[in-house]
Amino acid sequence: MSALTTITAEQPQLINAIDTIWVAICGAIIFFMEGGFALLEAGFVRSKNAMSIIAKVIIDVTFGGIAFYLIGFGIAYGNSNGWFAFDTGITAKDLGLGLTVSNKLFWFIQLGFAIAAISIVSGAVAERMKIWSYAVFVFVFCAVMYPLVANWVWNPNGWLAIRGFNDFAGSAAVHAMGGFSALAAAIVLGPRIGKYRKNGEVNAIPGHNLPLAAIGAFILWFGWFGFNPGSTLGAVGNWKLIGTVATNTFLASAAGGISTMFYTYFRYGQIDITMTINGVLAGLVAITAGCNVVGPNAAIIIGLIAGVLVDVAVLYIDKLKIDDPVGAIAVHGVNGLFGALAVGLFATEGGLFFGGGPAMLATQALGVFVIGAFGFILTFILMKIMQKTIGIRISEVEESAGIDAVSFGVEAYSTFE
Repeated sequence: MSALTTITAEQPQLINAIDTIWVAICGAIIFFMEGGFALLEAGFVRSKNAMSIIAKVIIDVTFGGIAFYLIGFGIAYGNSNGWFAFDTGITAKDLGLGLTVSNKLFWFIQLGFAIAAISIVSGAVAERMKIWSYAVFVFVFCAVMYPLVANWVWNPNGWLAIRGFNDFAGSAAVHAMGGFSALAAAIVLGPRIGKYRKNGEVNAIPGHNLPLAAIGAFILWFGWFGFNPGSTLGAVGNWKLIGTVATNTFLASAAGGISTMFYTYFRYGQIDITMTINGVLAGLVAITAGCNVVGPNAAIIIGLIAGVLVDVAVLYIDKLKIDDPVGAIAVHGVNGLFGALAVGLFATEGGLFFGGGPAMLATQALGVFVIGAFGFILTFILMKIMQKTIGIRISEVEESAGIDAVSFGVEAYSTFE
């Protein structure tokens, strides 16, 4: 028996203390990812709308956070019938997860997942959605939509959890859910003025500050090392698992960046840095489901595929005349779907490529396709309802002048010296 095992057996509160520190730090790192979303999305849009995207991310945190506290957490982690639960606030009851941290701290780290999912949508609707309509959508998403998916995947009684669906940190529950919700929102909202010419050609609308976007990407990259390793929900007894998750997370992200660099160089004759940024993020998204069950070489392969897949998806989405200013659908939706499927292919125990047969792949496919369809359909319905009632799109005058000046009375960059 090791010294640590002896100490923790004699002082069980030591486990609670160590795990509390671990989860609190990881939760804070995940929360800081919202700064990454804000900077990334602000850099990828035009300067006249930079503050509006910052406002949307603030709404994600504030409206989404209150919604997840009041209703969402209870739906996700209450006493589930397999499909949903209902409770309010943060229950003091045992959640059945074997937690060694308080329910309140568990709520805090799960809050980071909920607001990350809705922040995916904010990028896809950038530069053209009404701020208060977006706030309504955020509240419903974090109160009901995302929590239902979290219930299926991570509640011990959830129907996907019972089937053995492996989504360790949320390729499906967070990223596919957010990505396919973003797809529906972008379709209903329509493209920005001037994005597509009458002859069908795509008119590129470049972001105004790529260094700002790059800083945001690095913050998100850093945050993923709280997102994925933090999903262990405890440090004691998980030291090997934490190492595996952290290593796989980095390798997939690096491979995603490399494959995008090569792909864009050979396709376009030069490296596309904006796409490379998304390639790194695509690798992170794709490894998030299986970072606990795949080997390091498989993580590299997953990242390499994700880095190419994101570029192909961006071009295809543009051909469909679906305007996604930051590439959120391709990064999170497409690669969230791929990441969940990759578990069924590359898991060292049960994966198709490791002699496990098709059973795990079938479970992964069922789960991620249901989650993607659920996010798309409910978002489409909610956006249509708001479109017919309170309206969802800003006026052409506001869109042309810029949301920052019209709605907020400020500009991102002052002309005063």
